[in-house]
Amino acid sequence: MDNISIDYSKFPSHVGIIMDGNGRWAIKNNKDRNYGHLKGAETAEKVIEWSKNFGIKYLTLYTFSEENWKRPKEEIEFLFDLLVRYFESNYVKMTQNGVKVRFLGRINKLPPKVSQACLKTEQMTQEANNINLIMAMNYSGRQEIVDAVNKIIKEGKKEITIKDIEKNLYLPDVPYPDLIIRTAGEKRLSNFLLWESAYSEFYFTDVLWPDFTYEEYLLSLLDYSKRERRFGGIPIHNPNDGVTPFE
Repeated sequence: MDNISIDYSKFPSHVGIIMDGNGRWAIKNNKDRNYGHLKGAETAEKVIEWSKNFGIKYLTLYTFSEENWKRPKEEIEFLFDLLVRYFESNYVKMTQNGVKVRFLGRINKLPPKVSQACLKTEQMTQEANNINLIMAMNYSGRQEIVDAVNKIIKEGKKEITIKDIEKNLYLPDVPYPDLIIRTAGEKRLSNFLLWESAYSEFYFTDVLWPDFTYEEYLLSLLDYSKRERRFGGIPIHNPNDGVTPFE
């Protein structure tokens, strides 16, 4: 890895990550699930820093889905306490490092201590400009689309267009993800960024999230940099080959 030449200009601008495998990592290492989440949080903190160094402008982490409410109450409370502690102890550090934090999902439906911590984190880091860290909290891709449609209906529109939905997504100003990474061997979206991922590239790895390394992350970005994104068209060819380029 140290000897390869890296063209950072070909790296994605927006990376989304489905951080999967904390529980399996805990079982594999004879630890309880909460310890697995703790190690996963440590990995997430490293990935934020690596992303900034790679020049990635937007990083979306699937932190807590609406489906996660089905987990044991004690596990949910641990996750929320972990998040609140992290936010409260890292406001200054994130701002100094240029990490602007935003939240994606139904934040107002979270317990007050969590939603308040989310809002304060957004306020404290709003001037940061090195990387946008987007944390999907109490998030459902389906619900996001439903919420967008309901907002449009309330506006009195009789016909709904793609542009209408785009304008009414939770974070309409954020560009769609170029690359979505999922760890722990699963190959599905699990209700993550369903609308936004229409033309995303995907990278699946068997590595459990707490074991996700700098090298594995770099591999995913290098893999992306070699892909030819067509967006439903054909690639741009040599002008002398007789094929009309798609632009």
